[in-house]
This record gives sequence, structure tokens and C-alpha cells, in this order.
Amino acid sequence: MNIIRRFFGVFRYSGRALSLVWQTSRALTIGLAICTLVAGVLPAVAAWLGQLIVDSVVDAMAYHRETDAPATWQTLWPVMRYVLAEAGVIAGIALAQRGLSAQQSLLRALLGQKVNVMILEKAGTLSLTQFEDSEFYDKLTRARREASTRPLGLVNKTFSLLQNAISLLSFGVLLIQFSPWALLVLLVGALPAFFSEAKFSGDAFQLFRRRSPHTRMQMYLETVLAREDSIKEVKLFGLEPLLLSRYRDIFHTLYGEDRRLTLRRESWGFVLGLLGTLAFYGAYAWVVVETVVGQLTLGQMTMYLLVFKQGQSALSASLTSISGMYEDNLYLSNLYEYLEQPVASEQGSLTQGAHPGDGIRFENVSFSYPDAETPALSDISLHVRPGESLALVGQNGSGKTTLIKLLTRLYSPSEGRILLDGSDLRDWDVATLRRRIGVIFQDFVRYQLKVGENLGAGDVVAFNEEARWQEAARRGLADEFINEMPGGYHTQLGRWFKGGQELSGGQWQKIALSRAYMRESADIVVLDEPTAAMDAAAEAAVYADFREHRRDKMTILISHRFSTVRAADHILVMQNGRIIEQGSHDALLAADGRYASLFRLQAEGYR
Repeated sequence: MNIIRRFFGVFRYSGRALSLVWQTSRALTIGLAICTLVAGVLPAVAAWLGQLIVDSVVDAMAYHRETDAPATWQTLWPVMRYVLAEAGVIAGIALAQRGLSAQQSLLRALLGQKVNVMILEKAGTLSLTQFEDSEFYDKLTRARREASTRPLGLVNKTFSLLQNAISLLSFGVLLIQFSPWALLVLLVGALPAFFSEAKFSGDAFQLFRRRSPHTRMQMYLETVLAREDSIKEVKLFGLEPLLLSRYRDIFHTLYGEDRRLTLRRESWGFVLGLLGTLAFYGAYAWVVVETVVGQLTLGQMTMYLLVFKQGQSALSASLTSISGMYEDNLYLSNLYEYLEQPVASEQGSLTQGAHPGDGIRFENVSFSYPDAETPALSDISLHVRPGESLALVGQNGSGKTTLIKLLTRLYSPSEGRILLDGSDLRDWDVATLRRRIGVIFQDFVRYQLKVGENLGAGDVVAFNEEARWQEAARRGLADEFINEMPGGYHTQLGRWFKGGQELSGGQWQKIALSRAYMRESADIVVLDEPTAAMDAAAEAAVYADFREHRRDKMTILISHRFSTVRAADHILVMQNGRIIEQGSHDALLAADGRYASLFRLQAEGYR
């Protein structure tokens, strides 16, 4: 009972898939239903007309033998009208099948797009923490791999089931006139293969779910071995044989599992399918015997053999559709498991703080990543007022970038709170908050888009405004090399698309810096190692512009270069997620602590 309950339990997604297809295109869904009805009824009509043709021919032949009269149009017409009617029915079946094929093709494109958009829209609501969760990433991978095709597959199988059910009903009306036992023979012959297919469909799904991490690793290795941003290092270090060997090992493991499942599935399918063949030929012999002993006419024999053959095909197709629907429902569970992933509510609605001009405050803020044994930040308190600059200094992994991600509400504090103008960040409207922040991360994105679009990404409101591109590029020191490019601000960047131009690391960093400057309304400017790939002259020019334009802005700078840090109003020295020192450059040198030690160490390198 539990097996049966689990089997039928997965069909809970069928209604949702049908609703999804209906929402995608009502006209095409109705068209599918009409073509399905026509394609389901007409085969039985064709079989019945076949009987009438054969019996009419037999009657006509007997008439001519008895009367010895020549064939005339009047004697041929009773036969020909059935032939013409059957020709019309066959044409109708062909038209219905073409209609089904055309509408399924159109729906496949529309539905694939709709589901992919649903997946991407859901991704836009998820937190950064969820994207960094490997188990959640497995869910996303499974949803993206199968979900765009499964809803239409489920609907197609549903309509196919309806079509074959209609055909079976029509055939059943004809077969029951021969014997009710004929229907039982049909059913007994088809059920074993159906249960076998359903069982192996479930096994295939469990295999698919279990090996998602291996599949993701295989995809990752493909990316590393075939992407321009990784291939240089792969070639230089001679990693191709090692990574390719690992890729092959994963494939052979997955292939071995597929092979074992396929051989079992097809072997049992063949053995159990023989029962259906035996059932058909048993019924074949039964009908022939009934005809020989005079219980059936030749036309009835032809009809019953055709109906039994088509009935067996329709029943087999129906059970295959049910098995396929079961499998599609299993895979659709991946889609809805992903779409129903809980999302932390962002209920903030503030567009102005309780105390405008108070700036940014961290009050005893701590944060831990999921499953991490130690916190990334512990008891962080700081205050940055408009017009002030704050520098964060510390070794890699000390929590500097994590602090910025909390400020931008990519994460929420585990303890404590962050205030902007006197109001908790969680109470702010997210869009309003992020419009106030201009940021360049150390691991900024290199968009495979046009130069201007790379800049416009910094402010979607001005995404296509070329005048804003130019001003931002001027401030980010990117205008000089952009103007020398073949298409200027309309030059394609990257090597992914035809005609794309690749940039140096320093040029990409100037693009990213210019992108941050696109957000003119931002009064919080965050620069995370903004000049790490630039030469000394460019770095000096960047910070000269930075000091000139910061006015009433709150600026936060992360850098390992103390020549840059020393100009900040306030400096925090971080270690293992904690603030170990803070103050101005001169005060920290006078304290002769960690900051002073690092400063002297770096200064020694320039002597």
C-alpha cells in the first residue's frame, strides 16, 4: 500500500503543470485538447469503416457471382462511399497529428522560456547565503537541468493518455461485442511491462538526485578547461592531464551507473513485453478460430484484429504515458522544491532614517557563516559620519569584505545591529538603501557586454545614458583607453562573443571603478582594493579624484597599501573578525602596535 501511495502521491504536480501550460498559452492548450480528442476517436471510426468496406466487398462479390452481372457504378458505390469515408478519416487523423506536433513544438519553446524565467526570477529573491550553500546549489542545478522540458512533457503525456483513453473506450465498445474477456486479455498483457517501467523510472530519478554534486563537479571542470579566464593558468601549470583525467573518472562513474540501470531496464522491459505479444497472438488465434467456425464474418475478423492490435498499442501507450507522467512528476518536484525554497522576507519600507545625517553605525555586530565553527565578525562597533572616510586594514580573511556585505545587506548580522541615519538597516527599503551605495568589490564582475553597458550596470536608471558613461569613465580613468577602442563605448568586451576586445587587469579595474562612479546619488562609497591592478601613477590619480569628490559622502576603503590608507580620517585594524586597533594614521603609529609594524614593514620595501 505504501508503494502505491507513494506512486500516486507524486502526481500532485500534474495539476500545477497543466495550470502552468494553460497560463503559457490558452489558445495552444485548447488546440492540443481538440486535436487530442479528434486523434483519439477517429482510429476506432477507421476500424469500423474497415469492417464495412470488407463486408461490402464480400457482399458485392457474392452478388456478381450469383447474377453474373458486370460491375457498375451503382454496384460499386456502396463500397466506394466507405472507402472515401475512411480516406477522409485517415486525413483527419493525419491533420490532428500534425496539429498536435505543431502546437507541442510551439508550447515547448514558450514553456521552456517561462520556466527558465521563473527559475531566474526566484534566483533574484534568494540571499547570498543561499547561493553559498552547496546543498541549495544542488537544488538549483537539478531544477535548471530538467525543469524547462518536464512540464510540457507531462502535459503532452497527459493529452496522450486522454487520446489513448478515448481510443480505448472506442475500441472497447467494439471489442465488447466480441467478448468482454478480450478486454481483460488486453489489460493482463500490458500491466507487467508498465510496473517494470514505473519501477525503473523511480530508480533513474533517485540516481539523478544522488549524483548532483558529481554532475556539478563535471560541469565545473568543463568550465575550467574551456574558459579564457582560467585556461592561461591551466596551461602554465600543466593541469590539463590532471583535470581531464578527473573529468573522465567522473564520467566513467556516472556512465557505469547509467549502463547498469539501462541494461536492467531494457532486459526486464523485453521479457515482460513478451507477455503483451503472447496476449495479442492468443487473441489473434481466438478471432481466427471464431471466423473459421462461422461465428464472425471476414469483415468482422478484419475489424477485431485491427481493433485488438490498435487497442493493445493504445493501452501500452496509455500505461507508458502514466509511467512517463510519474517520472515527469518526480523531476518536477525538483522545480517546485527550488521555487518553494523559503526566502527571508525583506519587509523594510523606510526611505529616510530617523536621524538624517547621523551616518553609519555598527553596534556590537557579529556574524557567522552557516555551519562555520568560528564567527567571521565579532563585536564590531564603528561610526562613520557624512564627509568622513574609514579605512579597513588587516590580513586576508580578517573579515573586511564580510563587513561590507553586511553594510550592503547581502547578509544580516547574527548579533547586534547596523544603523543608517538612526534606523536599523533591516527597516530600510532594500532598493532605496542600495541606491545610496556605490561599491567596487575586489572580485568585481567582468560583464561580457559592451563597454558602456559595463559602466551602466552601476546605475540601471542610467544604463543607456552615454553622457553618464563618459563622465564615470573620466573619473575612473578609463576614458583614455576606451576612446582608442574601435567602437568606443560600444565596443564588445571579453572573448565570448564575436569582435570582443579583452582588457588588461588594470583596465578592467578602471572599468569597475567607473561603474561605481555611475551611481551619482550614492552618499556611501565603498572601495575594496580598487587599485590593486593599477600602476602607481593611475593609483595616485584615482585617490586624488577620490579626495576631491568625497565632500559629504561616507567613504569606506579596503586596501593593503598604507600609502593609500594613511589619508583616511579613521582606520580600523582587523584580525580574525575583530577590531584590534583603531584611530588616525598618526595615532596608530604612535601606539606602535600591529598597524605600525605593518606600516614599517611595507615602507622598508620601498627603501
